[in-house]
Amino acid sequence: MADGEAVVAELAKRFPSAVLATGSYRNQFWATVASAQLLDVCRWLKYDPATSFDLLTDVTAVHWPDRPQPMEVVYHLYSVARNDRVRLKVPTEDTGPVPSLAGLWQSANWNEREAFDMFGIVFTDHPDFRRILMPDDYTDFPLRKELPLYRG
Repeated sequence: MADGEAVVAELAKRFPSAVLATGSYRNQFWATVASAQLLDVCRWLKYDPATSFDLLTDVTAVHWPDRPQPMEVVYHLYSVARNDRVRLKVPTEDTGPVPSLAGLWQSANWNEREAFDMFGIVFTDHPDFRRILMPDDYTDFPLRKELPLYRG
């Protein structure tokens, strides 16, 4: 496959029930994927020779408080061999859950823990699910858009 656009098109063709939407911004391509099929989609993206996204560069999240599923987990994948990138977005409830990708990419381990600390998203089957940035007894999630911008 030549580029992210072709990857996203093939992804939608291979996993029609998993891909909820596709798009691009400034020649960066993304697919919104259902949480239940995330592992199947990622296995194909990593192990198929035509895609070979061997590096998960980042896992983060976005809080959209007015959406029915207010959290969106965002994965940035990179193929070293093809010098190609693709982004996956997974909409979910306030705390998830979303399947952990730490079994596919080791870099997911730390990034998923950070997404939990900052956004409160739970990653199921994570090998070491504990806080890394906030104290264990901390109850809030600093990057959610729930607190007022100004208190005065």
